[in-house]
Amino acid sequence: MPTFIDRDEVGRLRDKGAQVVEVLPAKVYDREHIPGAVNIPLKRLDADAPAQLDANRPVVVYCSSFT
Repeated sequence: MPTFIDRDEVGRLRDKGAQVVEVLPAKVYDREHIPGAVNIPLKRLDADAPAQLDANRPVVVYCSSFT
């Protein structure tokens, strides 16, 4: 089950070795993203994640809300 966390917690998890994936559209990712995060747009997550991520490390999937 997903756990909802804030941006600061995402950074802390990244600092502990988690892989951070931002599922934002590329244009949004280019404007602002968490340092060290990789961009895999949500529509491509299933197809691209296996090749880009280490299956032996935790993964945090992050999406910003603009509401």
